[in-house]
Amino acid sequence: MFSVYIIESQLDGTFYIGYSKNIEKRLEGHNRGQSKFTKSKGPWKLVYSESFENKADALRRERFLKRQKNRGFYLSLIQNWSGSSVG
Repeated sequence: MFSVYIIESQLDGTFYIGYSKNIEKRLEGHNRGQSKFTKSKGPWKLVYSESFENKADALRRERFLKRQKNRGFYLSLIQNWSGSSVG
């Protein structure tokens, strides 16, 4: 399984969208500064995720979400998400 996720910076409210096979481990990496974009904006909190059977579908969804560039769209997804937060 692969997941597409949105994390939110607890520093400035910035969203970051990515995909991973292991969200918990990836979130730990973001919070340890192992990603160039997220390094200076931590700590990060998981606010949204979706699961996919294969990498191709996850990548397709990640690209779609990144192209939106619309905070209102992301907030709507997050508000309607029934998942639980990691951390």
